[in-house]
Order: sequence, then C-alpha cells, then structure tokens
Amino acid sequence: MRTSRKGNVEMPAFMRHLVKETEKRVSSFFKGGRGGAAEGEHPGEGEREEVIPSPYLDRPVMDKLTEEGCARWGLTYALGSMQGWRASMEDFHNCVPQLGGELADWSFFAVFDGHAGSTVAQYCSQHLLGQILATGGIGPEDDPERVKGAIIDGFLHTDKHLHSVARREGWERGGTTVVAALISPYYIYFANCGDSRAMLCRSGQVCFSTEDHKPYCPLEKERIESAGGTVSIQRINGSLAVSRALGDFSYKGAENRMPTEQMVSPEPEVCVVERSPADDFLVLACDGVWDIISNEELCAFIHNRLSVCTDLRDVCTQVIDLCLYKGSLDNISIILLCFPGAPQLSAEALHQEAELEDLLESKVAEIYSELCARGEEPDLLSVLTLLASTVIPGLPPGGGIQSKRNCIISAYYQQREHYKPNGMM
Repeated sequence: MRTSRKGNVEMPAFMRHLVKETEKRVSSFFKGGRGGAAEGEHPGEGEREEVIPSPYLDRPVMDKLTEEGCARWGLTYALGSMQGWRASMEDFHNCVPQLGGELADWSFFAVFDGHAGSTVAQYCSQHLLGQILATGGIGPEDDPERVKGAIIDGFLHTDKHLHSVARREGWERGGTTVVAALISPYYIYFANCGDSRAMLCRSGQVCFSTEDHKPYCPLEKERIESAGGTVSIQRINGSLAVSRALGDFSYKGAENRMPTEQMVSPEPEVCVVERSPADDFLVLACDGVWDIISNEELCAFIHNRLSVCTDLRDVCTQVIDLCLYKGSLDNISIILLCFPGAPQLSAEALHQEAELEDLLESKVAEIYSELCARGEEPDLLSVLTLLASTVIPGLPPGGGIQSKRNCIISAYYQQREHYKPNGMM
C-alpha cells in the first residue's frame, strides 16, 4: 500500500501543478483575489487575438451534491459530486440500492462523465439500467455469462436508441463515458466504457480496478486506425481523449463496420469478481479523480477516513476536496459503496486525528509568528508552502498535506484574527 509522501517532497510538484498549469487560478483563490494576466503579459499589448471561451472558471464552484442510502442486505453508499473549475457540470449518476422484485437483493450504481455537453450523460443515466434489464439476461439464477451479455447488450441498445434520439432532437455532438457496478448476492459485475474507473478494496488493499480506454492503448489504437481514424497527441484525430463512449456519433460513421468496430466503441469491458466477506468498499469515479490520485492512494485514504468518519457523504466530500487541492480541473464525481466488512470508527484513529490537527495548528502558529517577526505578510499561500516543507508525521495515508487543508485554513484565519493590528502581539 502506498502511503502519503512527505511534504518536503510533495509540495513542489503540487505547487507547479496548481500554480503553473492553472495559470495562477489556485494561488489567486488561496489569496482571496481574482486571477489577472500572466506574469510578463500586459493587456492591450501586441496584436489582439480572437477570444475563445475558456472551459474553466476564474474560481471553482465548490458547492457539492451529496446523497446517501442503503440496501437491505447491508450495503451503505454515498455520492459526492462537484462542478469544480469547469465552466459547466457534465457528470451524472444513477444509484439504485435495490432493483426490486426478484432482484431485490441486487444493486446498481453508475457514474456518467459527459463531454461536449451534458445531454448524452443525462440521457444515459436515465435509460441505461432499463435497457440492461430489458434484455432479460438478468435473473435470480445469477449466471455470470448471461449477466455479462445482458450488460453489453444493454450498452449497445442504449447507444442505438440514443442515436435515434440525437438525430430527432438535432444533437450534433457530445458523448459520455460510463463506469457501473451491478452487485448480486454472489458477484460484482463491473462495466467500464471510457476512462472513468471502478476500484474494489478488500482487506485494506486494492483487489480489482477497471482499465481505462484511451486511444493510445494498443488494441484501441488498432481499432481506431482500422476504422479510418488516427491517434495524435493521445487523442482520436487529435480531438477526443477517450476511445469508448456512448454518443460521439461523429466518430461512428465508418461504413460496413459494426458499432463495436468504429473509432469510438460503445461496448463496455465487463469483469466479474466473486464477492468476499473481506470486501471493504467499492469506488466508482470519473477521471477528475483518477487523473489526480492512484488506486492505491485512494484505497489507503478512504480506508483511513472510514476509521474517523461515520458519515459516508463526508468521506466523499473529503475525496473531492483532496482532488481539487491536488490540482484537478475537471468535474469531480464519486460513489462510495461500503460492504458489511468496511472499516469502522476507531477510538485510536480518532485520537491520532485529533493529535494531528493539534500539531498542524501549532505549526501554522509558529510559521505565522515567524513571518510576522521577519516583517513579511503571512498570506495563506506562503504559510502553506512553508508548512509543506516541514515533515508532518501522521498525515492521512494517500492524502498528504492537501487532505488537511481545511484544518490548515481554519488555523490560519485564527492566527489572522489573533494578529489583527488592534490586538497584534
């Protein structure tokens, strides 16, 4: 299991990623200001260029949609979703903890990560499960091969119906990746189409994860080129960054080729994992999570958070914030499913968490005092940078210093209040 890296190694990469790649958005956000022109640029100088609407906002939308629930067989779940830096929210989800009837002990969950608009993701979130069930391949006999076939057929039928609707409604573009989990009394059926991902944690370790479908993967690239496409800058025809998706019909027009042989395939990769009493939890998330944090890091982080949090919505919120603070510029959505064997609240872990937060508060106070003594302005970014160069024991595994940013911010503003001019020490 990979543990958190120490701050004096991690922070430079963190600062480069956030400050350089977001072009000062995050630093201005930390400081409470508004991002301006990049260093060395002056508005009005040189030739005027055409203004292209940015896919990103000046500040992230941090309001979160959360949801929680349970199934009668012992599953508990929570959802967390946030727009973040993106100009619009294109993620959708589907949480059905009990399918009902003779499938009352079956559950279905899915994350839909839309691109070039939210219309396709929304449509698929409303119709995919129905199309899977309509195949008739899912029943109480729980035959893995029949269920796998039903899932694949359900995806293909959804894409076919979606194409008819798109032509009728005039949807010119747009698609969605999908990652789903169908849970029966004996198996977990994972279905992945695109670069969202599912991960199963068992006995504190990553037991299984789906494979991302990227254009540069050998088999995907072979199919793309056979359908008349190219892969450049790791994208189909230099544009689309995923090789499997529902929708994206402009990439599905090759003549005399099956839907699964087009540049973009709607066929999911379906994997079956037998359930175990040692199963801890399962995560479904969009690439706004996985582009930032590895399977092992997220498994370790959630495993640790479950020992100090009883509210699964809070755990999802902490994962979303962690990804944002690590530099995710995408929409962020996560579904966390906890099995009966998931980690439980621990008095020892709660004590360690309290000690860590006390230590962070004292470190922030020391740094603030030191900066004031030097006559420097102790802005939040400076405090974060100095704190990250300090070895802090006991940080959450997989989370590092960013996972405690809210605690650090609270401590920082306490010091600001303490050092106000009218009461400055």
